[in-house]
Amino acid sequence: MKIKPLKDRVVVKFSSEELEKTPGGIYVPDVAKEKPQKGTVIEVGSEVKEVKVGDTVLFDKYAGSKIKIDDVEYLIIKEEEILGIVEK
Repeated sequence: MKIKPLKDRVVVKFSSEELEKTPGGIYVPDVAKEKPQKGTVIEVGSEVKEVKVGDTVLFDKYAGSKIKIDDVEYLIIKEEEILGIVEK
């Protein structure tokens, strides 16, 4: 199934990151951290100007609407909710 976002919306696929280990040996999952989330842009709407398909972007933890297709989690967010583009 393919999703085509409307207007200024962007479809982002979550990036899976490894668990962080504290000095005491405790693993901290991403959901417990207060930091921006990272993902890869899969599709963009017709009015999106700043990001393109394939960009890695940062966004707030509670931004947009989460959907699950074929056991893969995606997020549909407005372009203005994207905090930045990760440059390689």
